[in-house]
Amino acid sequence: MLATKQNNMQHFGLIGYPLGHSFSKKYFSSKFEKEKIDATYDLFELANIQEFTDLIKKIQLTGLNVTIPYKEQIIPFLNELDDTAAKIGAVNVIKISLKGGEVYLKGYNSDAIGFENSIKPYLKAHHTNALILGTGGASKAIKYVLNKLGIVTTFVSRTPKADMLSYSQLDEKLLRENTIIVNASPIGTFPHTDECPDIPYQFINDQHLFFDVVYNPSETLFLRKGWERGAQGLNGENMLIQQAEAAWAIWNQ
Repeated sequence: MLATKQNNMQHFGLIGYPLGHSFSKKYFSSKFEKEKIDATYDLFELANIQEFTDLIKKIQLTGLNVTIPYKEQIIPFLNELDDTAAKIGAVNVIKISLKGGEVYLKGYNSDAIGFENSIKPYLKAHHTNALILGTGGASKAIKYVLNKLGIVTTFVSRTPKADMLSYSQLDEKLLRENTIIVNASPIGTFPHTDECPDIPYQFINDQHLFFDVVYNPSETLFLRKGWERGAQGLNGENMLIQQAEAAWAIWNQ
């Protein structure tokens, strides 16, 4: 029997692989303790997305977060997507309920909310074009938000498809034109703190805004290289907090 709002205890969790350094479990466990919420939050490492079906059958859950590499792969397992998640093509929040006695799964994207709330205070009139480094699920939410704000976006990938750039194509002209640079890849995440996206940092200046979705460490090599050239820079911690609170609102609406 699936847990519903009539039950005292609510059960939440995160699916992804691997989950060794999860922000979500720490954040929600702390939130539940501080706010005296009768709920648990667990990590569910799925080596293959096909394991999701068994997870839903075996464990009573109220809601889930979704992280790398399943933000796109999870979509076929869901009954419905909200409008924003459908437009983005990626899901990081699942609300679990009962409809007609059957488990009903609806997907949302709170990454978009978290990113928009985090970057908007830093945007200036000259921030009209952006490079998004990486093409995973988070990058889709970032593109959606920037386009919504009237900013032209271009993906940069190690294996570019049509309408994308490769890292080797980045030159002074492109770096001058694109004054927002978002690292939407996991490059630089602990323990690989000596790594950063391979862009020509010598062309960065004080007109640039760097945003790194990585939050561990708080000061990535990517950000440090931007700061050294006068760029503004912020990490992904506030985005994570904002998306987590948006997820909590979704689960309880």
